Amino acid sequence: MSEPLIVCLDVDYRAETAVAAGLWFRGWTAAHEETQAIAGFREVAAYEPGAFYRRELPCLLGVLREGPLADIVIVDGYVSLEPGHPGLGAHLHDALDRQVPVVGVAKTAYRSASDVLEVLRGQSASPLFVTAIGIDLATAAAEVKRMHGEHRVPALLRAVDQLARRSAMPDRTGIVLKL
Repeated sequence: MSEPLIVCLDVDYRAETAVAAGLWFRGWTAAHEETQAIAGFREVAAYEPGAFYRRELPCLLGVLREGPLADIVIVDGYVSLEPGHPGLGAHLHDALDRQVPVVGVAKTAYRSASDVLEVLRGQSASPLFVTAIGIDLATAAAEVKRMHGEHRVPALLRAVDQLARRSAMPDRTGIVLKL
């Protein structure tokens, strides 16, 4: 059985614009991506506490359109915020017709989040907060723990964050680089 194609996503906001980035890689322990893409957005919704998905979801969907269909999506955030209150990951899972598992990896605790597993990586005493939909939560947390890199944040999750932050606003919708 071949390793799953996984994509990790992140968005960098700049005034009224945003740049979304995606890194596609084969298998949870991959050290390098196979494909990367960015997508620029000229108009983004304002930040709304408890409804972050309204701002971020269009950006994530936009960059996903720029790359290959992934078997699993990793987002920077939560799948569920509290019982009965879906987070970004659950909204993305719905937008993908519930066909693609979504794993949320958050760096900060959300006090009322439900169905969260804390994952310690490297020498850090600060956990990552893992949530999931469409994949067993314990399996998702174990795979996040196994991801490449010695530090708290896996190397490819750090790389997608940097790609979003450092990329100029593209002249067209998105740019795809196959590596």
